[in-house]
Amino acid sequence: MQDVVDQYGVLIVFANVLALSLGLPVPAMPTLILVGAGLAMQPETMWLPLLGVLAVSVAASLIGDSVWFYAGRRYGNRTMQSLCRLSLSRDTCMKRTERFYGRFGIRVLSVAKFIPGLSMVSVPLAGAMQARLPSFLRYDGLGAALWAMVGLGLGVVFSRQVETVLDTLSQLGTGAGGVIAIVLAAYVGWRWWRRRTLLASLESARIEPAELEGLLQAGRSPVLFDIRAPGFRDLDPYVIPGAVFADEAELGGILATYPRDGKVVIYCACPDEVSAAWMAARLREAGFADVLPLRGGIDAWRSAGYGVERIVG
Repeated sequence: MQDVVDQYGVLIVFANVLALSLGLPVPAMPTLILVGAGLAMQPETMWLPLLGVLAVSVAASLIGDSVWFYAGRRYGNRTMQSLCRLSLSRDTCMKRTERFYGRFGIRVLSVAKFIPGLSMVSVPLAGAMQARLPSFLRYDGLGAALWAMVGLGLGVVFSRQVETVLDTLSQLGTGAGGVIAIVLAAYVGWRWWRRRTLLASLESARIEPAELEGLLQAGRSPVLFDIRAPGFRDLDPYVIPGAVFADEAELGGILATYPRDGKVVIYCACPDEVSAAWMAARLREAGFADVLPLRGGIDAWRSAGYGVERIVG
């Protein structure tokens, strides 16, 4: 390991971190730990190389993140939805990012890399929210530095344990690659199974945009909930006529305000309407007789040619 770290450590870190920041499913934290452990084998000379690896890691993160920052600035919500579809936790990453960004603003980038799924969407969201480039570089660079320092620091602190693990793997020979592949496949399979279980537990029924438009035209308007987070409503300041804002995390107020025998339609800005389906299931459990997510959300509504209203203020 020592020879590999000495000759290719900086290049490996740059390539791995850049690939991760561009959205490829290649975890970089294990690489940082291995490189940190390799450098710790020569404690008298490790500090300058560690600083070099840290700088390279931050540079790679900023290069990859800048691509998504400008993609978010140009394409807005479409970029974030595309990224969520690449994630094994796409059902939660967009909603979680909405909440974090709505509360902390661009400062969330300083901790985003430590929270799975958050960094994937928060960077293009910052671009879509027209964050200033100096602010983006400052907070994203800080987050990249903290994240890389943790990885390298873990490698330095646990260098002996890392060496033991590598020795064990080397004794396995070609079987080591098989063990790693099995562990990785098991992890991906578990995430996939968890996602399938979630989708199976949600309401499968949907209301189509044309059906909702027919109800509005006939004067039989349902209660229409827009459950997009404030950050996304800032990005897309339009609603379906008659919609009211609601937070699926505050069901108590909804239960106390609206009759449970009326029709309710819910829409969100998430892939597969998962947040809307989750809220529909909770309302059904609370006794609402007729509640459905809008298939495709407000994007499908607009694509069908139906009108929207600009949010006042």
